[in-house]
Amino acid sequence: MGSQAISKANFDKVFNEAVVHISRLEQSFNELSKTFSLPLTSSSFAKIVQDPVFLAFSDQIVYRFSKAQDTIGAKLFKAYLLVQGENVDKPFLDILNSLEKNNIVNVDKWFELREIRNEIAHDYEDNDSHGKDVINMIYAHKKELTKIIEAITL
Repeated sequence: MGSQAISKANFDKVFNEAVVHISRLEQSFNELSKTFSLPLTSSSFAKIVQDPVFLAFSDQIVYRFSKAQDTIGAKLFKAYLLVQGENVDKPFLDILNSLEKNNIVNVDKWFELREIRNEIAHDYEDNDSHGKDVINMIYAHKKELTKIIEAITL
């Protein structure tokens, strides 16, 4: 198998991984939306943390958003550029700029997604207000991940 075929196989693997994370993220929001209006209120989030099933959905949202953002940023972007024959041995901002030129990602929006990912690093369960805010931020920005996946297909 040639290096181009290996690059394409790696891209496909990473792409599918990102799609799974985004799909599970959407499924969890769909399950919560059957009972709660989105974005969440403080009282609805308080009910979520008291119910193990709803809490599992909210944990899945946080986990899958984080994993999707990490997978796309750390693996998929480079895999895509390698298939395109580009050098990926460069600073991440240069990678983002290359992708922005190809209408795959908006650099500013990507950094917003990264900021949300960094917010998740703070344990959202310790503070109900923070937890609600994290879920609502993910809800407001999750479509950006889907846009990237739709734009990056080969």
